[in-house]
Amino acid sequence: MPEPATKSVPVIVVGAGPTGVTAATLLADHGVPTLVLDRWESVYPQPRAVHLDDEIHRILARLGVADEFAAISRPALGLRLLDQNHHTLAQFDRDPARSRHGFPQANMFDQPELEELLRGNLAKRPNVELRGNSEVTGITQHEPGRVRVTYSDRATGTEHVVEAGYVLGCDGANSIVRAAIGAAMEDLRFEQRWLVADVVTEAELDQWDGVHQVCDPIRAATYMRIGPHRYRWEFRLLPSETAADFSTMATLRPLVAPWIGDVANEELNLVRVTEYTFRAQIADSWRERNVFLLGDAAHLTPPFIGQGMGAGLRDAMNLAWKVAGVINGELPEALLATYEQERKPHARSMIGLALAMGWAMTAGGHAGNMVRRTVTPRLRLIPGLRDKLTNGTTPRLHESALVVKSRSPRRLAGTLCPNPALADGRRLDMLLGNSFALLTSTRPSAFQLALLEDHGVVVHVAEPGGELERWLRRGRATAAVVRPDRTVMCAGRDVWKLCAAIPGFASARSLIADPPRA
Repeated sequence: MPEPATKSVPVIVVGAGPTGVTAATLLADHGVPTLVLDRWESVYPQPRAVHLDDEIHRILARLGVADEFAAISRPALGLRLLDQNHHTLAQFDRDPARSRHGFPQANMFDQPELEELLRGNLAKRPNVELRGNSEVTGITQHEPGRVRVTYSDRATGTEHVVEAGYVLGCDGANSIVRAAIGAAMEDLRFEQRWLVADVVTEAELDQWDGVHQVCDPIRAATYMRIGPHRYRWEFRLLPSETAADFSTMATLRPLVAPWIGDVANEELNLVRVTEYTFRAQIADSWRERNVFLLGDAAHLTPPFIGQGMGAGLRDAMNLAWKVAGVINGELPEALLATYEQERKPHARSMIGLALAMGWAMTAGGHAGNMVRRTVTPRLRLIPGLRDKLTNGTTPRLHESALVVKSRSPRRLAGTLCPNPALADGRRLDMLLGNSFALLTSTRPSAFQLALLEDHGVVVHVAEPGGELERWLRRGRATAAVVRPDRTVMCAGRDVWKLCAAIPGFASARSLIADPPRA
């Protein structure tokens, strides 16, 4: 029999992968006590995700681990598209030092190392408890605003019951949380079997330090250097093949031969060979009352643009501050609806980009190869597309109660604000903290500054001619209201109309519109 539900916490996070740990860390930093439950005792030791972009690196910086991540990651130089004979069709270079988010645009890493880093960082928060070996067996919402979670200790078999105000399901593709709320995955009609091989070697392979994509309908492939001595290959499997056919360096060598030259098998340590089925799916519903889905529980993205893990961290960044705001009495509960409104279209768009890349690599047979040879080399000549392939900027969030529509064709609402270095050496994110912010090119009056500070809004005046001022000008705005997740809520030229849209400012609107005269 389970124990009675004597324990209660504001939030339970189910799943201690990167998404769950990120969500729990963000909640803790907003002062929300959180319980994290994971069915495994420790980090899964095998490598999986290997890439994240500058937007996600920026999230890691918010967690406080930017320098630590930089020490275990490797900036990539861009993307090279190859034909079936490994001739270069096109190359899209990335400058590791150029990013408006303040971090390299493409970062290669080993997921177990990142997860150990995230868990160690989480352990520094006294208001978070992580319980491993805890398998969730039931989730019920038995009364308004309360969620009851039943879980068993896999070591002892003891059952426990805990109540929470909110539950975040970060428990992966086979999510029990998703099943508990009756959500189902929509199949986006993509399924391919791929071989994934990780190799460690002290030998130098002398390859270009970017991602290599072999566009071949028969044997599409990807090569990436993950670290100083670690490499990743992915190959599309033929119908008759399995991972067991490539379980040694001798049997794998014909596939990796174009990259390893005359390096002997004895110099190559095969860390892992496994088979993955790449799928594209998205949950039909991401929320049932006080239970939410994040990460792979809500969406599955093929790996062709390296955005699978990043999508989960974006979910966590989008939702954590909203849940914390409701719990702390700073936001109305109705604003939680903006999570799915904003994140679901964004995730679907990123899945679409991954599918487009996957089909570009694998579709069309001989005719497809002819098209690729003709069209791909010319992609770099299209400025808009070239920039899209090299800067990695993701789509703006859809309109919601927290993304205010603008008439400007260059609207900033729904995009991320820049994160420039400030005069004191800090980056903007460090100044803004976990608050709403007003970024403006015109200095508010002393009364206006005091009013904003009374409502917890951080004000930063952009340096004339600096990156923020240029960003505002390109968006045809003189000011922007930025949310705690660094998404622009609204932007324009009427500063006080913008500020009146900030949650909690309703009582101050008359003062904003007609401030007292000295």
